[in-house]
Amino acid sequence: MLGSGTSFGVPVLGCDCAVCRSSDPRDRRTRVAAVVEGPGGRLLIDTPPEIRLQLLGAGIGDVDAVLYTHDHADHVHGIDDLRAVSARRGTLPVYGSADVLARLAVRFRYIFDPSIRPPPGTSKPELVPTPLEPWREVTLAGMPVLPLPVPHGDMEVFGYRVGPVGYVTDAKALPDAAIERLRGVRVLVLNALFDRPHPTHLSIPEAIEVARAVGAERTLLTHLTHRHLHAALAARLPAGIEPAYDGLTATF
Repeated sequence: MLGSGTSFGVPVLGCDCAVCRSSDPRDRRTRVAAVVEGPGGRLLIDTPPEIRLQLLGAGIGDVDAVLYTHDHADHVHGIDDLRAVSARRGTLPVYGSADVLARLAVRFRYIFDPSIRPPPGTSKPELVPTPLEPWREVTLAGMPVLPLPVPHGDMEVFGYRVGPVGYVTDAKALPDAAIERLRGVRVLVLNALFDRPHPTHLSIPEAIEVARAVGAERTLLTHLTHRHLHAALAARLPAGIEPAYDGLTATF
């Protein structure tokens, strides 16, 4: 778990609440991202603004591919930091829905337009986009990857099942088909925002219900805000469900 915070991050700029002033390192939450590592390589999920510092902190200098959940700023605006990875590899494959990749190509035209070459002595991320189809499993870095479309307000985003790992962030709900495809995962990562309902994200009570429906051995709540101290939230969650934190590793 490279990052576990909501789009504001924690601490929030200008806020002096107890969470933002906390000395517990688990309460310092950068924007959400994760790495799934298997015998065949590493998959990076999203490139938030802090991705360079996150990867350095985790001791990760290379990934084999990038999976994008969607193109909101807190999930993609570190994309230029992929320059260092693609420079070593020549190119780096990136995956996501066709719509997301098309919007990234417009927003970051200097990356995805092959006619735009960097001036001599400079570089740009050399990324090769490949669209994924919902519900169609592919093999990436030696791991089975299943894109799971889930609603995020008025848009659809991808969650992913990567073998025994389920990763769903920025979901307002999980359709029955997604829950069915996630059953059997050992670790489920699930977004959880407030105690009250939110128009585009699962609330903490809603995330608990989804976690129970999926039935993973371990559920990690991510996309957390400054409304909850890590220790206090952990103390009241049901067994098998816990708040994630930056740098948390699940090994199996």
